[in-house]
Amino acid sequence: MAEPDVVAWTDGGCRGNPGPGGWAFRLVNVRSRAQLERCGGEGQTTNNRMEIQAAVEALKALKRDGLAVLVHSDSQYLIKAASEWLPGWKARGWRRKEGELKNVDLLQELDRQLARHRVRWQWVKGHAGDPGNERVDALANQAMDRVQRREDPAWEGRSDS
Repeated sequence: MAEPDVVAWTDGGCRGNPGPGGWAFRLVNVRSRAQLERCGGEGQTTNNRMEIQAAVEALKALKRDGLAVLVHSDSQYLIKAASEWLPGWKARGWRRKEGELKNVDLLQELDRQLARHRVRWQWVKGHAGDPGNERVDALANQAMDRVQRREDPAWEGRSDS
């Protein structure tokens, strides 16, 4: 993929597994530098579920189809699911070779969103100083805090530069 149209960072997490969870994304339009950040969460969820949700929400937020998107994530599970494992799961009727596949609803939505764009995945080490990863980690934790306080975890921020 040549230069991306959009650069994204996604993160999801959980306090306990399962437990209260949060997800977040940051999108940056490469040409205009406009940015969109969102986060949300659930009261009883898993870490993998929140990682997938973050990526789904980021891709759903893109208004036009056919964009070149570079997604940064600290989740090896998400990256391998999206770039290696989805075709096999889909071919087996959304099952693993070993049997049941968890989070099928989100994986199917991820598959639909991936079909809309040209997506390249980039693993980043979590908590290692990558500014985009640190930001989405903070937003996901903010969402978890709100879930634990029984507040609405949804938040959105935009900037034009």
